[in-house]
Amino acid sequence: MVCVLSVMNGFGVLVERMFSEFDPILLVVPAEGQTLRTDTLPITSLYAREDVEAVSMQLEQTALIRYKDHQVPARVMGVDSLFTRTANIDSIITDGFYSVWDGAFDRAVLGRGLAAQIGMNAHFTGALHLYAPERTGKLNMLRPDKSLRHEYAFIAGTFAINQLEYDDQLLLVSLPLAQRLFDYDEHTASALRLTPKDKSQISNLKSQIAKTLGSGYKVLDRYEQQADFFRILRIEKLLTVFLLVFILLIASFNIIGSLSMLIIDKREDIRILSHLGADEPVIRRIFLLEGWLISSLGTLIGLVLGVAVCLGQQHFGWLKLGSGNEYIISAYPVVVQWTDILLVAAIVLALGFVAAWYPSRKVKVER
Repeated sequence: MVCVLSVMNGFGVLVERMFSEFDPILLVVPAEGQTLRTDTLPITSLYAREDVEAVSMQLEQTALIRYKDHQVPARVMGVDSLFTRTANIDSIITDGFYSVWDGAFDRAVLGRGLAAQIGMNAHFTGALHLYAPERTGKLNMLRPDKSLRHEYAFIAGTFAINQLEYDDQLLLVSLPLAQRLFDYDEHTASALRLTPKDKSQISNLKSQIAKTLGSGYKVLDRYEQQADFFRILRIEKLLTVFLLVFILLIASFNIIGSLSMLIIDKREDIRILSHLGADEPVIRRIFLLEGWLISSLGTLIGLVLGVAVCLGQQHFGWLKLGSGNEYIISAYPVVVQWTDILLVAAIVLALGFVAAWYPSRKVKVER
């Protein structure tokens, strides 16, 4: 149980680390609708906060991108110059470099999977075309193509987070380009990315900002930004615990059988104890404590071995995932959490107590 739960913790921390390279520490989004105004009083107060290191605007919507004969829908995210202070984008660049504006031309940074779908990479010089429907204009039924807003950018690099919703769908461009493409003014964004100065006071800062902004906005931490993913991880871990408890429940019948045979084997000793003055409750308590000591000793040995194996895997990587570069990491990730150890100990000791109590209550003193 310790090893399995620690491996699940390891995969959870690994994926959380990958998300944290891109997701901001705090994200402010509108409670209703897709956009917010950055020139309103509650939002402008964020820029004056001394406990906030950086506030970055992003505008994200769906558009059609085309390169030569290839065209696919994508999530176009416009970001400003402070984006690099809210995301560790340079660490996930796989080809080329990060740039959304070079001083003369608009640039774009694509997810690695999205770049493969349209057949281009960071070294291509052709323009990437972006199309979005007119937001405020009327549809021209005779020439529907005239109802599309068109922008273009030159690819600067590709990135990879090893998550499909980013690598296969996301395109980063400059914020002004996204505002032109989706027909918004310079004070419109879909979210604000926040980086606090003190990383240890995130929850406190989050509650303060939420109180300042009011009910019209939501402030999301990294777990809430990926709520569905982390909810699935918790459900998987819970189901794994139930499955392992069921296996332990079956294994506990060995203790019941062993204690039952011990009681049969010790009938003569039980009779001697009764003649010496021990009544049935005392004798039952003796077998109960003996059975529980057996399970407690097994629990202690199992926990020590489980923690030792996990720490060894964590430092030496004994168990490999596979050969080559097809995996993100070479060995199974392991993270030992003391809450898991306490949970395992409580479950095993509880099952051991029940397994010892059931046969001990069958003790009968023969006169």
